[in-house]
Amino acid sequence: MALKRRSKVDASFSMSSMTDIVFLLLIFFMVTSTLIHPNALKLLLPQSNSQVSAKPITTISIDAEHNVYLGTVPVSLQQLEYLLQQKLAMEDDPTVALHVDRTVPMEEVVKVMNIAKDNRYKLILATQPLSR
Repeated sequence: MALKRRSKVDASFSMSSMTDIVFLLLIFFMVTSTLIHPNALKLLLPQSNSQVSAKPITTISIDAEHNVYLGTVPVSLQQLEYLLQQKLAMEDDPTVALHVDRTVPMEEVVKVMNIAKDNRYKLILATQPLSR
């Protein structure tokens, strides 16, 4: 007597749902990695316990060797004011973040602060959180 099953169980596995999940994870990590904007310069920032919620438009960095950077581009103090004016000309509320190594003398910092004051830019001094 030949008995046959009417419904056969298919033992194959569909990978389409797995590939969808992998592509979604790939897209998620690609988008979030572009949102991270690391400061490429190694600076030892001073410590503070206060935080500012303003979002700076650009950053100025002064490293331990007294080199000045606008973003990651090295500039001189003489060029800095002109380049800032060009970059922030169309901004309603120009805000600049100042990243200064803690070994830099205060007079170098004051020079940059005077440029910001003369052009009426808001200046945020970047600090590290206090370690406990």
